[in-house]
Amino acid sequence: MQLRLEQLSAHLDRPLSPLYLLHGDEPLLVIEAADAIRQAARRQGFTQREVIVAGNHFRWDDLFLAAGNLSLFGETKLIDLRIPSGKPGREGSEALQRYIKTINAETVTLITLPELDWQARKATWVTALSQAGVAIECNAPPLARLPQWLAERLARQKQSASPEGLAFLATHVEGNLLAAHQEIQKLGLIYPAGKIALADIETAVLNVARYDISDLRDALKARDTVRAVRTLEGLEAEGAAPPLVLWALATEARTAKNRPALMQAAKIDRLIKGLVTGNLWDEFLQLALRLTRPATRPGPGTSARMAIKPAH
Repeated sequence: MQLRLEQLSAHLDRPLSPLYLLHGDEPLLVIEAADAIRQAARRQGFTQREVIVAGNHFRWDDLFLAAGNLSLFGETKLIDLRIPSGKPGREGSEALQRYIKTINAETVTLITLPELDWQARKATWVTALSQAGVAIECNAPPLARLPQWLAERLARQKQSASPEGLAFLATHVEGNLLAAHQEIQKLGLIYPAGKIALADIETAVLNVARYDISDLRDALKARDTVRAVRTLEGLEAEGAAPPLVLWALATEARTAKNRPALMQAAKIDRLIKGLVTGNLWDEFLQLALRLTRPATRPGPGTSARMAIKPAH
């Protein structure tokens, strides 16, 4: 059967299924789900554990031997099978389909895979494993749900943050849940239980960076073009995370209610996500120039929008 990742904790309070299949695009979530299953197995008396990595030239008979090689003292066993490629091949596919017919109450089998493409999802062996046990897809939350995911992680360590703080964190760690996990743990070590202020989150995140996004924000607020350009060049040289640079620029654009700048920020967002092509750091530079251009007062008969010339 298929089980949602958020249902796993409650599921593990009941007697374990004889087989679990984990796969997904987020290694951190796969690792955490596998750890939770292993801990539940120990609690329920599966004291033996055998790890099997099905790499190149793996002998699938070893899987059957591991399952059949139980202790003389009647101890139950967890078979921890890992298929790094996610493709067992014809021999492995046939072996796995035979294997599920041999599973019994003395063993729990945990199979971990990487992300499965649409063809692999429809493979006979994947369908057979899912029907024989519990299949869980461990994918990273979409950006829209990432702040909620971060809030849930903070709540585990009795902390919380404002929507602005969660949005800052989400922008900084988008596409890298391992980094998100590390940042959450760091906040737990630095600050006590309770609500963490946005300024404290910014300090904790930015202090570990070689680059300083706060310098860029200060330059934008002061309309200091030279400093903004110099800071951007330094950020590029040091490999600054583009989403974090965009966050600083877009925040200033929203504060200034600069619609042309917000439109350019939206274009850069699409560029970062690979939806359009272009030179990312040139776009950052143009946006910074737009935001630091001295404000001009529209002349008679000239609208405020016409007074702001687009950057080229």
